[in-house]
Amino acid sequence: MDEVLRPLIVFGGTLAVTVAVGVLIDRLLCYAATKHPRTRLPGLLRRVQLPLQLLLATAGLQFTYPMAELHLRQDAVIRNLLATAAILAAAWLTIRAVDAVAENTLDKYAGRTADTARVRRLHTQLTLVRRIVTTVLALTSAAVVMLLLFPNLRTLGTSLLASAGIIGIIAGVAAQSTLGNLMAGLQIAFGDSVKIGDTVVVEGEWGTVEEITLSFLTVRIWDDRRLTMPVSYFNNKPYENWSKGGPQLTGTVFLHLDHSTPVAELREHLHDYLRQRPDWDGRDWNLLVTDSTPTSIVVRASMSARNADDVWTLRCAVREELVAWLGAYHPYALPKISTAVAAPAHALAD
Repeated sequence: MDEVLRPLIVFGGTLAVTVAVGVLIDRLLCYAATKHPRTRLPGLLRRVQLPLQLLLATAGLQFTYPMAELHLRQDAVIRNLLATAAILAAAWLTIRAVDAVAENTLDKYAGRTADTARVRRLHTQLTLVRRIVTTVLALTSAAVVMLLLFPNLRTLGTSLLASAGIIGIIAGVAAQSTLGNLMAGLQIAFGDSVKIGDTVVVEGEWGTVEEITLSFLTVRIWDDRRLTMPVSYFNNKPYENWSKGGPQLTGTVFLHLDHSTPVAELREHLHDYLRQRPDWDGRDWNLLVTDSTPTSIVVRASMSARNADDVWTLRCAVREELVAWLGAYHPYALPKISTAVAAPAHALAD
């Protein structure tokens, strides 16, 4: 009877204590979130409850397992499995905690500053740091778990360490592209060349940087397609970053018109139209004749906007408005194609 009752008491008591500790920590976090509503950290840390419960349970069972006095032949295997579960739970817990701290840091910083460029830069840096922490913890946990579950690998690991220099050279050559992308990702994160949320033009495609990882970067194009490229591309080739130096932009519209176009009236109408547009930020506008050919003139209308989306919408609206206004009030100003009726062949002969 004692052989059955003792394990039940030991294991049941261990699990009960770990569940009680986990529930107590969760209640304390709820209380802290209610007491300090200005900070999101206590509420975000509640995400660690599941990995915390698993860590407490596996660590507690490993500590109390000898008290059960089972004396099984698989005792060593069972304790290794418990240690493996504890290591994986600890890595999971750390990843969840890092995510919560990073999200809270970004939220607090965004509330203190109105500079969206700095917020996007911090977002990019925190995203890559979280990915680095996740990758390092995953690799470390996998290595430790393999050594625990397969003790014979320890001898192999010792031999590998003895030849680490040669293996490092071989691995470096084999993973040259991967390591290059990793270094490029770190350079992008802390070099401020491109950030999540930036508007860029890459390979002739206009879009917004949606995701940056340690190996690739994703651009969401205006028509909702995704352009995925290695991060090393942004360190080796030129590209346009419309958000660099601030989100404000100046857009241009070019029109090819007749020489008789009333430029002064067209300029005045452009100003009147811009004042009605909510996407014009009021910083700058102009209308100039930038070129002249024997058959037409080139008129450039420029207008400023708060960001890339607004400047694109404003350019399209201005182009449509100017063409429609000229067609309604000054149709002679629109470009014309000279045509003539070809004379019959017998007329040319006469």
